[in-house]
This record gives sequence, C-alpha cells and structure tokens, in this order.
Amino acid sequence: MIEDINTSEKLIHSTVKPSTLEELLGQDYKKISRKIEEFISAYISKSSAKGLVIGLSGGLDSSVVLKLGVNALGRSNMLGLVMPSYTTPREDTAHAIDLAKELRIRYHIVDIHPIIQKFEEILPENKEARGNLMARIRMSILYYYAGINGYLVAGTSDKSEVQIGYFSKFGDGAADIMPIADLYKTQVRALAQYLGIPAAIVQKKSSPRLWENHLAEEEIGMDYEIIDQILHLLVDKKIQPKEVIRKLGGTAKHVNKVNYMIEKSLHKRRPAAIVFL
Repeated sequence: MIEDINTSEKLIHSTVKPSTLEELLGQDYKKISRKIEEFISAYISKSSAKGLVIGLSGGLDSSVVLKLGVNALGRSNMLGLVMPSYTTPREDTAHAIDLAKELRIRYHIVDIHPIIQKFEEILPENKEARGNLMARIRMSILYYYAGINGYLVAGTSDKSEVQIGYFSKFGDGAADIMPIADLYKTQVRALAQYLGIPAAIVQKKSSPRLWENHLAEEEIGMDYEIIDQILHLLVDKKIQPKEVIRKLGGTAKHVNKVNYMIEKSLHKRRPAAIVFL
C-alpha cells in the first residue's frame, strides 16, 4: 500500500513501446532462481537460523518466495502463515493453503480480524491507516513465530513495490531477507511461470487486500507493464525523466508520476534518520 501518495487517478493501461519490456522479461530465469536459492541458503546458514517463516497471501509474490525458499532450504525448514482478515477473499486463502499443501510445508492459519477489532474499538476510523495497521499486525505475528522457532522472516516485496513505496513501512516492508526485491513485478510473474506456480496465482491481479475490492494497479493508477519499464530506465539506467519520455514514446504524466512516487517514498527505503551530535 502507498502511504503519503495521492494515487486516485484513473488506471493507465500499457500503450508504450514493447522493446524495454522485452528487455526486462528476457532473462535467464533458471540462473536467477538458482542465484536466489543459493543466497537464501547461505544467508540462513550465516545467520545460524533454522529456517524461514513467510506470510502466505495466496498472491504472486509470496508464492514465488515460498517456492524459492523450499528449493533452497527444504520443506521442513519453511513455515507458512496464512493471516486472513474480513477483507481477504476466500479464493486467496484457498490458494495459499493449496500451495502450502502442494509443497508439503507446515502452515498455520491465524485470523487477524479479532486483533483488528480491538484496535478499532479505541482508534479513530481511517481506511488507509487501518490498512497499514493490518500489514503491521501481520508482520508482528510473523516475527512472533520466527522468534519461537528460531527462524528469520522472509519478505515478499518485489522491486516495483520497493521503488515506488508501495508497501507499509514496518509492515510488509519489514523482513530479515528480501529474496525478490531486485525483480520487478513483471519479472516475478515470469519467474513464477518458470517455477511452476499454479496459473490461477500467476494470472491473478496483484492486491494487498487491505480493504474490499483493493487492487494494486487501480490504486497506483498504472499497470505494472508501464511502471516497470519506467522504473527500469529511471532506476537501473539512470536516465533523466525527459529522456525516458522520449525513449518510451509515452506521456510525461506517466513518467513524472512514477518519478514522484520514487522521490516521495525515499524515507521508506532508508533507516530512520539520526541527528548526530
């Protein structure tokens, strides 16, 4: 979820040239998966941890991270937490449980609705603030289970979400290891296909499910095919916005909005500011 950013614009569908997207998607996903799996294995060993705990939403990113974790550590060293709320579609919960069963990992279902209700009894009503609170409640539960099992917490944010700040600070943005944070959403989708993630999950529209009918691309106002191309040029290639507009053949509105989101969310990607005396 985006905090402190106005994203109420109409969804912008992909009309830009395909060459940059083809460059993004034309990766060796076998090599990528192997590198991530080796990193997970080495990091867990170095940290003297016993395994990883991961929140399973039934969505694309968590499913990919789960599969990579199982490949790296084995199913006995992975713990999945399914944490539905009253805004979670039954389909998402079913997808999360089905994948956990398919990969034969341990999993627990923790209904967070009673916890949210307790907060709502004493806090003022605000949809966005409540959504971020839900993400932070889930992360607190993940760290609780990590603590009692000697595990680390696996984050599931991808590069698209990290760069534009589409995550809750100290919520889904908090983790010990971020296996797919250097892959854009479109690349994660391609990696999911390589890994054999069920098609129903791969094709599902991304959503944090922090309120009813919550879809990521609608909240942001652009689809990920556009976002990822712009991010690739602005972040990876270090190209100035005016040149990005010329290269993609899109409008200044698209590029300027993504650039604004990058700058506005900078505080979410940095440690807390310290006054040195």
